Amino acid sequence: VTRTSQPSSLPASLHPAAMQINPVYVESSVVLAVVMCVHMAVWNQHSWSCIALFIQAFYVQHKWDRLLRSGGAVFQFRPSASSGIVPASMVMPLLGLVLKEKCSASGNVYFERFSMVVTITGMMLALFLSLIVLGITRPVPTNTCIIAGMAGSAILYTTKQTLTVSEVIEVLEVLLIFVYLSLIVLYLLPRCFTPGEALLIVGGISFIVNQLIKRSLNLAEVKGDPVNYFLPVIVVGSLLLGVFFALLFCFMESETWVSSLFFHMMTAVLGLGILMPWLSLFIGRHPIMWLLDFATLNDRRLSTCVVLHQNHQRQSGSKKHQASTVVRKYFHLIVVATYVPGLIYDRQLLHVASVGCLAAFLFLEYVRYFRIRPLGQLLRQVLTLFLDERDSGPLILTHVYLLLGMSLPIWLFPGPCAPKGVLPGAGGLVPYAGVLAVGVGDTVASIFGSTMGEIRWPGTKKTMEGTATSVFAQIIAVAMFLIFDGSINLNSSYSWIVGSVTLVAMLEAYTSQIDNLLLPLYLFILLLL
Repeated sequence: VTRTSQPSSLPASLHPAAMQINPVYVESSVVLAVVMCVHMAVWNQHSWSCIALFIQAFYVQHKWDRLLRSGGAVFQFRPSASSGIVPASMVMPLLGLVLKEKCSASGNVYFERFSMVVTITGMMLALFLSLIVLGITRPVPTNTCIIAGMAGSAILYTTKQTLTVSEVIEVLEVLLIFVYLSLIVLYLLPRCFTPGEALLIVGGISFIVNQLIKRSLNLAEVKGDPVNYFLPVIVVGSLLLGVFFALLFCFMESETWVSSLFFHMMTAVLGLGILMPWLSLFIGRHPIMWLLDFATLNDRRLSTCVVLHQNHQRQSGSKKHQASTVVRKYFHLIVVATYVPGLIYDRQLLHVASVGCLAAFLFLEYVRYFRIRPLGQLLRQVLTLFLDERDSGPLILTHVYLLLGMSLPIWLFPGPCAPKGVLPGAGGLVPYAGVLAVGVGDTVASIFGSTMGEIRWPGTKKTMEGTATSVFAQIIAVAMFLIFDGSINLNSSYSWIVGSVTLVAMLEAYTSQIDNLLLPLYLFILLLL
């Protein structure tokens, strides 16, 4: 007897398989909402170009995702994640737009022009990534090529109308650095990034490298707070160190004592012989003497000390135990407890300390990655306990992303465009964007979602309970900041803050990218409007 299947009584459109929501579409919808918020607030030629960029990025993202699923991409990207082209492509253009508005309102022409360069550079980098995928996709996607061509034409026309020749050359320099740096990073570090994460990280590094070279060649025009020059020098120094030893250890063994001694010696030469003199050119003094004066400027800084508290587990149990979500988020709470007092009492000290922590984290990751003696193998054993599904490549970057997420709003804060160092309205919370999005929102969403969440968002593992408690916790955190930080004056912008926090919480629920990197940047953009 042959059993025939009965036809389903549900219409095709209501079938459970058809009702499954693609999380990439929801993620793109949230990004579109942010783009429209910026467009309505700015409403100029650049904001229209951002809309055109979003449309072409949405179409190109589909081609990238198909390439990743089929294994047709040239390089190996992080598995089990979408390409992330849409959210990554919009960060730099939107960031430049909101910074331009703030600098224009304050009358700072220099940083207004600088913000325009940031916007156009972000658009050009996203267009270049689109050209790559369109060039290797077979058969050639005609419709997507037409849309990308129209968006590219609009952006090129905007560039011609708004930038000077020297600024266009600056954009092309960043694009050139990005091309070569992408080839090196993606070849040496397979499966560490998605295409979107590579665009965001390598694009940002390329922009920093170009700015540092530009300022080094025009020392007469160097101005601003000396604190702002520590980050570019540290980033470029870490990049040089990593690329040099990655290429060198392709031809020699890195685990011997001779190689380890050479690594430490070259690190000292780079730091003391190149980076220190380079930094002294910008700040006008020896960096160590400047740091001593900076640390002893007042009694609060003099009495500040950093306490490193480590919880040791038995070695026999550590090899068999993998840190849970709650244990990993425990470190988020420690970082919040460290950053909030710094934001309230001394943001400059927090800026310098976070840059120093970034340098230490990158150096220790090099020691672990290259197995440099005597700490390389120990770091491998310790950090393996805190791996999650996103650490699929040779690098372990979870702790670095956490530091970046908390620190980026502080490093990007438009101090020259803020009267008395404080922005009005919701802008007063801009330095707290990392604490809110990562330290509070992401932590609470993960803990409550994994322990008590039952109702899942369609198409994702995240729960509605986690998202709701995330929003609620961030609102409570804002109320606490208002109590302890007298410089914040929201001016009845509470509804905008709640809407911004909710949008970013929805992005956290649906994105498969590194949320510690994306969420603070998008909340930074929304609060800066």
